[in-house]
Amino acid sequence: MRGLSAVRPATSRIFSGISTWIHRSHFERNSILPSNRHFTSSADMGVGAQKVDTTQRLTALRELMRNQSPAVDAYVVPSEDAHFSEYPSECDKRRAFISGFTGSAGCAVVTTEKAYLFTDGRYHLQASQELDTNWTLMKEGLTDVPSWKDFLTKHLEKKKKIAIDPTLITATDAKNLKESLKKRDSELVSVVSNLVDSVWGKDRPSPLKHAIHPLDNKFSGRSIEEKLKLVREQLTKRKVSGTVVSMLDEVAWLFNLRGSDIEYNPVFLSYAIATHDKAILFVDGSQVNDAVLKHLGSQVEIKPYEDVFKFLKDTSAKMQNVGEEEKYLVGKTTSLALANALGTDNIKITTSSSIVNDLKAIKNETEVEGFRQSHIRDGSALARYFAWLEEQLKNGVSLTESEAADVLEKYRSQLQYFKGLSFPTISSAGPNGAIIHYQPDPNNCATIRKDQIYLCDSGAQFEDGTTDVTRTWHFGTPTDEEKRAFTRVLQGHIAIDSLVFPNGTSGFKVDAVARMPLWSDGLDYRHGTGHGVGHFLNVHEGPHGIGVRIEYNDTSLKSGMTVSNEPGYYKDGHFGIRIENIVIVREAKTPYNFGDKGYLCFEHVTMCPIQTKLIAQDLLSPSERKWINSYHAEVFEKVSPLLTNDDRALKWLKKECAEI
Repeated sequence: MRGLSAVRPATSRIFSGISTWIHRSHFERNSILPSNRHFTSSADMGVGAQKVDTTQRLTALRELMRNQSPAVDAYVVPSEDAHFSEYPSECDKRRAFISGFTGSAGCAVVTTEKAYLFTDGRYHLQASQELDTNWTLMKEGLTDVPSWKDFLTKHLEKKKKIAIDPTLITATDAKNLKESLKKRDSELVSVVSNLVDSVWGKDRPSPLKHAIHPLDNKFSGRSIEEKLKLVREQLTKRKVSGTVVSMLDEVAWLFNLRGSDIEYNPVFLSYAIATHDKAILFVDGSQVNDAVLKHLGSQVEIKPYEDVFKFLKDTSAKMQNVGEEEKYLVGKTTSLALANALGTDNIKITTSSSIVNDLKAIKNETEVEGFRQSHIRDGSALARYFAWLEEQLKNGVSLTESEAADVLEKYRSQLQYFKGLSFPTISSAGPNGAIIHYQPDPNNCATIRKDQIYLCDSGAQFEDGTTDVTRTWHFGTPTDEEKRAFTRVLQGHIAIDSLVFPNGTSGFKVDAVARMPLWSDGLDYRHGTGHGVGHFLNVHEGPHGIGVRIEYNDTSLKSGMTVSNEPGYYKDGHFGIRIENIVIVREAKTPYNFGDKGYLCFEHVTMCPIQTKLIAQDLLSPSERKWINSYHAEVFEKVSPLLTNDDRALKWLKKECAEI
């Protein structure tokens, strides 16, 4: 749950010279919709938001829509790129360009007369501040607010042509959308040349093409040969002849390669195809050096990135009237463009996750140990940072949210195996903490104050693991309301961490456990409780997670999966609270084994104190108090040896880990 609301400079103002693999440049009659308070026009928003005037952009887009043959009535602009990356590169942030909304999730729908921005609860506040008066904000998740797909199929007038770039919609979504639109005599049409790119013109950034690097087996835990063997075993099991890999983190994982084409994510623009006897990597040749060629050896063939569509079309021509076992299996995130190139009769689309994604989600023991060690090192940087920050504020030093975030990055950059941040640091003071995916603008952000809650959500990419941790602090005297809300969040966090559950349980079923303490006070939060975490890959990965998204019910939690545990509470205009640890699903030892199912539990790997000053201790149960003291004893034992040369941080850690 990370946004890109503002991009920090590529080089920190407080430090410089860090060499990383990961580039960083640090979302009713004659009326389309019934009137509803949740359909918010940005004209109703307060002052102070950084807005982009989108009038000329929308005018140019509508002109292109009219000039299509035939003309189109609505144009859909998703957030994703052709690989359905959560964080696309700058050149693929089309929705942000056309709308001005910079959050990582959302979809724009532009009709000939109106423009709508759909986004979920994480971004309602941010979007309301960034959209100009041309846009209507559709707050998905609230009562009577449709998704963008329901909007097109149930609220848009009949007999309309809706256009989309076929590389930016999945084959499954396109099929379902087409069938729904037929009922209204409407049609989904593909526009091969992206219309927003045409509006963007020469100002559109060029794609990044940085060098690719091999990842040593001492970090990955499995060789390319072993991974291809696992994939081919699945091809045999699922009775198909091959698979197309289009997600960037899946390609990187399969071939033990890492890159820096997308900020914060160690991936590179690529596709892959694996069959029973062949593996092909489609990538820009300029990114491949001798080390990569040696690493891949003769087992992987390299072809130009743009040749994937021609290759699939040529393959399709040889697959006339093929049997079921000769088809290709593709994941549900495969684009309509890829599916059309191979031929819809020649593919099977998985109903849940892809072969590679399922394998990648379950970490091997080398990766698990990497998560443990990287989080201990990360904990030392966090201790140094929070100790420093507390001292600065105590001494009356004025610090902006962005300046503080730069210091945290400096401390992390000094750690072994550091390669960059895993997402833009959410350094938020007071009311900004209520913006779930807030990121400070270095040129215009708040000052951190002792009398306000400070929420810091941050993470790093290490060769042996990826970190993501949120802590909430108050450096003065918290109010009773703040302490009670913080304690309810903490109780939900402890409930997840302490949970024992049977094999076959999904994160969809687990989610309510984290919310129950908040619900008891009539509180809640508008984001998931946990997301999968990649191993020196994307900080968000699937197919699993903990949350109310029904997709999470498709995949049960399995031993070896990594997931975040991050309940929260946000009072708009006042403060935000979130407590996040990364946990690993492990087998649990139980006295009994009902149904011979086997049971699972969570092992936390994040090592950072939770501020006890913010806890309303009278609300705690004895077991919750025991958990807090046990966790802090573990944090001190593991992190303190790394702070022997930082007396300030060591004293701070001892203070924050003291028993309650």
